[in-house]
Amino acid sequence: MEAFLLKAGQLVAALSLLVIIHEFGHYLFARIFGIRVDKFFLFFNPWFYLVKYNPKTKKWSFFKDKPEDEALAESVKKSSDKATWRDTEYGVGWLPLGGYVQIAGMIDETQDASKLSAEPQPWEFRSKPAWQRLLVMVGGVLFNFILAIIIYAGIAFTWGEQYIEFDKATAGMEFVDAAKKVGFQNGDIPLSADGEAISVTDNNHMMKMVEAKNIAVLRNGKDTVNIAIPDNFLFQLNEEKGFFTYRLPVHVSNVVAGEPAEKAGLQADDQLVSIAGVATPSYSEFTSELQKNKGKEVEMGIIRNGQPVTIKITPNNAGKVGIQLKQLTDVYPTETIEYSFFAAIPRGIEMGCEQMVTYVSSLKHLFSAEGAQSLGGFGAIGDLFPEKWSWYKFWTITAFLSVILAFMNILPIPALDGGHVLFTLYEIITRRKPSEKFLERAQMVGMFLLFALLIYANANDIYRFFIK
Repeated sequence: MEAFLLKAGQLVAALSLLVIIHEFGHYLFARIFGIRVDKFFLFFNPWFYLVKYNPKTKKWSFFKDKPEDEALAESVKKSSDKATWRDTEYGVGWLPLGGYVQIAGMIDETQDASKLSAEPQPWEFRSKPAWQRLLVMVGGVLFNFILAIIIYAGIAFTWGEQYIEFDKATAGMEFVDAAKKVGFQNGDIPLSADGEAISVTDNNHMMKMVEAKNIAVLRNGKDTVNIAIPDNFLFQLNEEKGFFTYRLPVHVSNVVAGEPAEKAGLQADDQLVSIAGVATPSYSEFTSELQKNKGKEVEMGIIRNGQPVTIKITPNNAGKVGIQLKQLTDVYPTETIEYSFFAAIPRGIEMGCEQMVTYVSSLKHLFSAEGAQSLGGFGAIGDLFPEKWSWYKFWTITAFLSVILAFMNILPIPALDGGHVLFTLYEIITRRKPSEKFLERAQMVGMFLLFALLIYANANDIYRFFIK
């Protein structure tokens, strides 16, 4: 119970920060352009809220407005033709699914076209030029990505950056097909390029390898093999967008309740080394063998406390067993690069961009039956956080979630920021503004899709945690 509460607390804290920063991005650009913002809420407040403050009336209210307070707030708001920050009611809702800013004259989840029947006012969103409305809409996404960069820069400055030298990664590397064609094999460990030792701490180590004539690798932990690199090797790698990655040995960090791993008796710190007699030195080989044996009872070879053990396990129909893996930095000896304050800033930008590229490239796996089944909601997100408090892991996960929130919100789906951006770009290009009725209907369709996805993702959590 204590671990659950700690994870839930971290989830709420991280989401609160991300929502506030996201909505502040919209709010700030709206205020820069003189647009009135009626409400700024953390979490949603259908039927009632937890607390609200009105700067103009200087009144705090709890749970629900009194009729006389609502009338006073409206009369004060209408008494001014110029928008100020005091027009905004600031509050906290009770439903922690996000948050919102209610921008005057804008069709979104807080108001429909029927509320915009009066003549447009100069302080309304709909009265502003398209380029200003566009910046208001991208403000949330922009601020989430900036937040991720700031957090990553702070992590680099505070903790430095952990790295693993190639020779310490005893399982070696996993190579793309283009590299295999010239002679590399999974498990090879890079040693030198044209006779010069290779170190992962050299920012140019990858380019030095690609441009070398000869690369020496350690194979099978004992043999040094020289591989000739063709002149067009860089172009071959560009087609596959990579060269190699660290092989990830299958070390169990945590076992998911109700899944085959728990039923078979797997434990944290177990190393999984074979499936049905086939060696699985890396996670990619491990998942490949699981897929071949989904739904079948097989023998799994593990190393537990330094001793080989064999158990029987039945992967589910999606080829999963329900484990969380240890990270590379938890498996291999690591070293740390320290950054000064000014050096941490460009590194934070690099880390934010790298994380965005990695996340976007991973989305292709969602468009499969297995990917859809693996989709998770708040339970899965909360499970990312550790059972023991760690500032490093909290900020690392929060930065990652901020990148996800930025990308997901810019998708061109009605009801998301990206949907509003799409319609505004259409207006800029065609010089034809979509009707308010069309925007309202698009908003309704988008909200339906988002709620359906939310229900499906959280139903997956419930099924995994309580039914399986």
